[in-house]
Amino acid sequence: MADELELLRSADPVPPGGPHFGDGPLDHNAERRLEQLLRDPGNGLPGRPRDRRGPLSDRRDPEGRLPGHVRDLLLPGPRRLRLAWGLVATAVVAALTLTLVLSGPSTPPAVAAPRPLVVETGSTPVPLHRLAELASAVAGTDDAPRLRKGTHVQSWSLGMSDDKPPITLPEERIVRWRADDSHTELVVATDPRHPGRPVLSDEGGEPHLVDDGHVLLDRTYPPSWSDAPPKSPPPRDPARLRAYLMESQYTDTPLTTPELLDAMATLLDNWTLGARENAALTRLLAGAEGLRPVGRVTDRLGRRGQAYVNDDDGRGVRRMLIMDPATGAVLGLESTVTAPEPGFGVKEGDVMSYSAWMR
Repeated sequence: MADELELLRSADPVPPGGPHFGDGPLDHNAERRLEQLLRDPGNGLPGRPRDRRGPLSDRRDPEGRLPGHVRDLLLPGPRRLRLAWGLVATAVVAALTLTLVLSGPSTPPAVAAPRPLVVETGSTPVPLHRLAELASAVAGTDDAPRLRKGTHVQSWSLGMSDDKPPITLPEERIVRWRADDSHTELVVATDPRHPGRPVLSDEGGEPHLVDDGHVLLDRTYPPSWSDAPPKSPPPRDPARLRAYLMESQYTDTPLTTPELLDAMATLLDNWTLGARENAALTRLLAGAEGLRPVGRVTDRLGRRGQAYVNDDDGRGVRRMLIMDPATGAVLGLESTVTAPEPGFGVKEGDVMSYSAWMR
């Protein structure tokens, strides 16, 4: 059965700037507006005439009530209404999305995107140079983590087309190298925010629902070796690491901060850094122009981190770097839209991509 709660999130009865936006109890004003939405969907949505039928009108009984399981999900009190970003360009696309998903479990939902990470109010930003000092201290300990070839990363990426609403594809990828220079790669479709629930995949070229943990790729590769970045081991010196990342991006000109963050993501998709490599990377990032500390966040795997933001890169993308405040290790990188793309149904604030790296 389609999850009606997921579909009703696009109604957004709580303003984005409200104190109860996100997970948590609704205030009295939000409860009143939500009650209006339940009684008459047209009343609860700005710009809609009162006599217009809401997207769930055909789901009501003769007395105008929604099915019990829908009402239970929406009632205030101990139950919590989870609000999420819906990637819809217009009200028509939103209504179409609702209709498609309500039509049955065989139809993939188009609303599947995570909302952007939110910095905790009142948290104290930690400058990157301070984090670099902590990372160097960790690198000097006897039991410090060591460099390992391969990666373990959870990612969300936005899929777009000219004629369909955008969708978010969540995947987990594990690459492990063996002593003989062969390696394995396992990719599964899964979203840790909703364990056990079906997720979207574009396997085969068409978006469709697959079971949580559905294997997209499971392959063993023969021995191979390269001395070119990012396949070669990263250096432990910031200056040499900068040159390494430039070579990995096929350029001999200094990297801008957005390019540096992209090169860092390529590195982390190939290597699990040790403490000394983390220290070099953190010192390199500390010298990047326009990467400002903004405070504490909780990433999509539930880890606490310090966030550093690089604003619009000239191409309509804002990047947020999340780092472990104790070790200086990179936890994640999020890219959000700052310039809407109506042709693709993408609006300002939508999450374009997110990667969460693990050891």
